[in-house]
Amino acid sequence: MRIAIFGSGGVGGYFGGRLAQAGYDVTFIARGEHLAAMRESGLRVDSVVGDFVLDKVQVTDDPKQVGKVDFVICAVKAWQVAAAAKNMIPMIGPDTLIIPLQNGLDASEDLSGSLGAEAVLGGLCALIAFQAGAGHIKHNGANPLIQFNRLDGQADLRVNQLSEAFNHCSGVKSSIPGDVNVAIWLKFLLISPWSGLGAVSQAPIGVLLKLVETRQLLIDSIQEIYQLGLAQGVNLPGDSIQRTLNILESLPESSKASMQKDMANGKPSELDQQNGAIVRLGKVLDIDTPINRFILDSLRPQELRARGALRF
Repeated sequence: MRIAIFGSGGVGGYFGGRLAQAGYDVTFIARGEHLAAMRESGLRVDSVVGDFVLDKVQVTDDPKQVGKVDFVICAVKAWQVAAAAKNMIPMIGPDTLIIPLQNGLDASEDLSGSLGAEAVLGGLCALIAFQAGAGHIKHNGANPLIQFNRLDGQADLRVNQLSEAFNHCSGVKSSIPGDVNVAIWLKFLLISPWSGLGAVSQAPIGVLLKLVETRQLLIDSIQEIYQLGLAQGVNLPGDSIQRTLNILESLPESSKASMQKDMANGKPSELDQQNGAIVRLGKVLDIDTPINRFILDSLRPQELRARGALRF
């Protein structure tokens, strides 16, 4: 089994590192100082479920050097997926499966445009991790979970094979949802309100939940997304909103979402793939989304500045 990790930051570095730690044939696609450090001294992962160091890893910035693989874990930011898909082409054979782990709803579609729908699964993960430095990943929250399946729900032995591989790894739990689209939407209910309101307020999740005002904004934002999902025909459970709040309340109080961190650091973010996607879908379905529209409009100047389109 050959596995490529396209995007070796917090998510790709952690899950790819765990696979390599377990002895699987893993090649990381990385760039810049991160690539150089991994080539020279391997990969270090500090984790709340167990630290580890890989003294030597297979890593490159050129997918052509990797050749055809059995699986590609796509772990770039959501706004980078379409470009990444074109770069993955040299690694895709007739039996290759691609697993997207992005926040948002559109990653599978973005990959399918260049790689074909048959090769692309639906996927998601639960993990609070980031690149702490070159060759260094830090996992500081959430029990690492990865889920994926065919979007049509059809059985595929390759899906089972990869899930079993992850379950052989230390510090990872994998499962195969019967309806992966529901699982993706359930994560979307959680990550987009947290990301957006966290970025607007610059507060960690503990504060957002504790203050009456911001807690209500979280609930209202989740409710907007829930209504969109139902209107799209997604079979979301009736307790989805409370379930989402329960998960948020289980996180360390100091936790901040990756989009929130990116915006605070002046980096391009997933704003358009999260709160922007909610607003766009609301317009298509003629469902008002005032909370997410407020988040999107409030954060737009920061996003444009990060992308070099606005100066202030």
